[in-house]
Amino acid sequence: METRLLQDQAPWKARPVDPTGKLVVGVADLLVSSDPDGTIITHALGSCIGLTVYDPVARVGGMLHYMLPSADLNKERAEESPAMFGDAGIPLLFRTCYEHGGKKERLIVCAAGGAEVLSADGHFKIGSRNRTLLRKILWKNNVLLAADETGGTQSRTLSLRLSDGIVAVRSQGVERQVWPL
Repeated sequence: METRLLQDQAPWKARPVDPTGKLVVGVADLLVSSDPDGTIITHALGSCIGLTVYDPVARVGGMLHYMLPSADLNKERAEESPAMFGDAGIPLLFRTCYEHGGKKERLIVCAAGGAEVLSADGHFKIGSRNRTLLRKILWKNNVLLAADETGGTQSRTLSLRLSDGIVAVRSQGVERQVWPL
């Protein structure tokens, strides 16, 4: 039962739980765990994307909360916090899951977020750019999304229960299970 996180290029460290007992992934953060009693959660997925991976055989799962699509926007910041950027954080999430016994062919991958919440006219389109980047990386690596709750204009909370891989999304006070259906 190992719980690890990435935090400003520091070595992987054990993460404390929040008052509800859930392992919290912050903005520009990543966590992989094999704690069968654990639930990983991230809040405030507006234009950000939350991505979960879960291997039901190895019973290891992880979550990434990335803000921006490309590390090219700020290479120095990407070195300090790769989970901030989709093109750096997504491969890191998968590699870390593999290091903990996960196998690509067994992974259940789900995503939430990517809304257009920052600008009423959609000028910056960060949510859309984050969604496009996610799909490009997954497609290039032959990975399919088992559940996809992205787009729109509402913020979301994403959770992954490690005992059975259940993924749930909460938006506007309503929670629903998105995997398995």
